Amino acid sequence: MQRENLGALFAVEKSVYRAETYKLSDEILSQEIKRQPHNRIKKEGNDCLADISISGLNKYFGENQILYDITFDIFPGEKVAIVGPNGAGKTTLFRVLTGELPYETGTISIAKDRTVGMIDQIPVYNPEDTVEQILRSAFHRIDDIKDRMHELERRMEKNDDSNLLRQYGALQAEFEAMGGYALDFEVNKVCNGLEIPKEMREQRFDVLSGGEKTRVNLARIILEDTDILLLDEPTNHLDLDAVQWLGDFLNDYKGTVVTISHDRYFLDQCCDRIIELFDGHADFYAGSYSYYAEERKLRFAQRMAEHENQMEELKRLQDQSRKMHQWGTEKMHKRAFSIDKRIARMTVADRPKQQKKMNMQFGDPNYETENVLKVRGICKSFDGRQILNDVTFNVKNGERIAILGDNGTGKTTLLNIILGLEEADAGTVKKGDGLKPAYLPQVVHFENENRTLVDTLIYEKNVTPQTARNRLGRFQFSGEEQLKPVSKLSGGEKSRLRLCELMYDQLNMLVLDEPTNHLDILSREWIEEAVESFTGTLLFVSHDRYFVSRFANRIIVLMDGEMIDFTGNYEQYLAFREQKAAEKAAAAMPKPKKEKPKPKGGTKQLEKKIAKLEREIASAEEQSAALDEQMAEAASDAGKLMELSNQKEEIETNLMELMEQWEELSAQLEEMQA
Repeated sequence: MQRENLGALFAVEKSVYRAETYKLSDEILSQEIKRQPHNRIKKEGNDCLADISISGLNKYFGENQILYDITFDIFPGEKVAIVGPNGAGKTTLFRVLTGELPYETGTISIAKDRTVGMIDQIPVYNPEDTVEQILRSAFHRIDDIKDRMHELERRMEKNDDSNLLRQYGALQAEFEAMGGYALDFEVNKVCNGLEIPKEMREQRFDVLSGGEKTRVNLARIILEDTDILLLDEPTNHLDLDAVQWLGDFLNDYKGTVVTISHDRYFLDQCCDRIIELFDGHADFYAGSYSYYAEERKLRFAQRMAEHENQMEELKRLQDQSRKMHQWGTEKMHKRAFSIDKRIARMTVADRPKQQKKMNMQFGDPNYETENVLKVRGICKSFDGRQILNDVTFNVKNGERIAILGDNGTGKTTLLNIILGLEEADAGTVKKGDGLKPAYLPQVVHFENENRTLVDTLIYEKNVTPQTARNRLGRFQFSGEEQLKPVSKLSGGEKSRLRLCELMYDQLNMLVLDEPTNHLDILSREWIEEAVESFTGTLLFVSHDRYFVSRFANRIIVLMDGEMIDFTGNYEQYLAFREQKAAEKAAAAMPKPKKEKPKPKGGTKQLEKKIAKLEREIASAEEQSAALDEQMAEAASDAGKLMELSNQKEEIETNLMELMEQWEELSAQLEEMQA
């Protein structure tokens, strides 16, 4: 009988889960089987090749089926991404996989002895624990070994049993193999990569923002060095450099990774297989995101061709049957009935669904002012900390400018100052004549979110009901969707609705703050299509590398209170940054030492110095040998042994210095004699 419960399995302290460590009692097991009679979560033996195996999985919410007969295996070392539109069942699949949600039928198997880490599983901690303590909790297995070593050290002080010494040696070897002597280096490396500064590490964990907690927990999961990583939107709350670092880390990670992500560059960087969920069904693509995007189009074309061929054949047979029935002869009737039976046996594939493309153009094409914006000497501080310092730049008509920088460098603040939503401590913003900017913030709010989509456009844009419906249809809101209250829309749908409002205004500058944040890939593509059709000036903040690469022809970077203004696209900026980093590294390299002048007195003086050094070296070696003998005699006297050891260390250090001097002078002598 299978006795492991996956929900309990994933709740083991510190989010490291071992399939063999948790077993239900017979009483609890019987209750679990009665509650979920169709669940079959099992632990695989060593003969199972897959790390994760799912077979025939079906999941309902009430009467609505969310997942349909999901079946797949994930093998050791694979990097698998689960993609699909919001509502397709991605997070539900994750929650079922981790045991948070029950399911109706199917089996889920985790390979035996495999540890699993999940980004949203935060261990129980003391409210006073600092970020550093939370990070160090990742090393609890190493800490256990260290505690056992200390216990053996205390016992060895009182007892010189050789068995204790052997146990200590074995633990020391295990401690070293697990990286026990390099913990500080590992913590610093991960914190630097995920941009967790020293100041944050000293703070209490419970005072951090949600995004900061996510980054810290991701760092902790990475430090745990688990076999299987389950990551749900791991790039949220990460800056561009941190996303790049995480992608590189996962690409080199030896374990298995399953991730839900809408970051297309990230998926290309570290995923080698794609599982797409659509309408509760799964399709599989053996390649990166770029491969998936192209292959998906080909498969759609094949399915559409198959559907159309089947429909054409069906129509041909139906026409043939109708004509035979019309002829009215007994022979023709028989043939027609035979064709009707054939038609009844036919299976026609459903017409494949495809995302509709937007077809619109907005913005004022007649706006011809060259300089649309002049930003001069903008400074801004919060709580005594200067965020923006002398930010100065011009914006010309038609430019597409990305404002980049780490979290907290003032990107959104700068946008708000430019739009007049916030005051600067110093500096000015001068707008060009006739400039009409529109703003799409990170979180879109409407005046009355209880109104339907149609009513929102009628009241806010003063249009007729038919005009409102037509405009909504062009932005992929059709049918009953138009009658939903705005409060029921997702973040991406609200952004799309706001763009639908803006597109008929005479805009000539569009300002976007993280327009693709928290959106699925489908919604991102919708937003991008709308932005692509905009003919005016674009100023935006984004951590989405795909979006930046697609639109930016100029990059402004805010960092450490300073500004870099680079003309060129994102790829060119990255090359520029790499070049600057290489130049900086080269400048920091130690310069070659100048040749020392030849000593006065010729070779005789050198020979005397060398002879003196040889005498001193011989004396030091004799002292070292004598100390070896004394240490052997004092082996049972710990105090004396320590004193002699310190003396020997000093002599060895002196001996090394004498040897270096001898080698240097000997080389000089050879050059002079050559």
